[in-house]
Amino acid sequence: MASKTEKNAKAATIALNRSAAHEFHLLKRFEAGVVLSGAEVKSARAGKVNLREGYARVKGGEVFLYGVHFSPYEHASGDDYDPRRPRKLLLHASEIRKLEKETQSGGTTLVPTRLYLKQGRIKIEIALAQGKRLYDKREALKRRVQQREIDRAGRH
Repeated sequence: MASKTEKNAKAATIALNRSAAHEFHLLKRFEAGVVLSGAEVKSARAGKVNLREGYARVKGGEVFLYGVHFSPYEHASGDDYDPRRPRKLLLHASEIRKLEKETQSGGTTLVPTRLYLKQGRIKIEIALAQGKRLYDKREALKRRVQQREIDRAGRH
């Protein structure tokens, strides 16, 4: 039987970026807060978020999230809503310096992997990632198929 925290952790996930693990080698993961408007929070709680084309950049000692789509909340007033606007991420200064150094060295980027609720606050998990080559993707797919066949043989 799952503990109470395990149940809350599963229920708290709002959006996943599954393609991130397919497209990139995920090296390190960081938890960050997201600066959102009230309508964006309502939209996120309703699960109307798409992380697939998102990425993050360090700019001027701050980290910003680009390309993440928060669908407009139906009951919100205001017509000047941009669903893909850049959003500031809240991280510790030491983490920002570390991310800046890692991304400037080249070959790595910041990719959002998961948006979730933690103690009533919306958090995002970003990963320091390195792009996969085509043969890496094929190798991962081959391993997954082999593991699936082994699991099937074990059940019967």
